[in-house]
Amino acid sequence: MAKANVYVTLKPSLLDAQGKVVQGALENLGYGNIESVRMGKFIEIEVADGSGSIEKDVDEMCRKLLANPNTENYRFEIVR
Repeated sequence: MAKANVYVTLKPSLLDAQGKVVQGALENLGYGNIESVRMGKFIEIEVADGSGSIEKDVDEMCRKLLANPNTENYRFEIVR
């Protein structure tokens, strides 16, 4: 069995409203040294070995469902 760790983040050119809210909350808690916060998603997928090209399948999953290519970037790593 292999595991795919998928990281999805907003494209740098887009305003991250959720990140701004978290940044404000951190500053209200006394963390005044925060310059910026960007939020994203972390997805763990367990994949059975022998099911073809895991890298190709995970890339396809990201393009079709897990990330919006218009607004988000993604990367993944396969851990065996």
